[in-house]
Amino acid sequence: MPDRKRSGFSSAAGLIQYYDMEETKALKINPYLVMGFGLGAAVLVEILNWRMI
Repeated sequence: MPDRKRSGFSSAAGLIQYYDMEETKALKINPYLVMGFGLGAAVLVEILNWRMI
């Protein structure tokens, strides 16, 4: 009979278990900050590319 204390989707005959718990120790970064850094890097690359021509 399956163990009722564990919850979550299991795969590969129970070798891998996926839990719906959220990691609390992970570094959390605002998505807008990531988009801003990406956009800033793209602008910087384009400016440097334009200056090298």
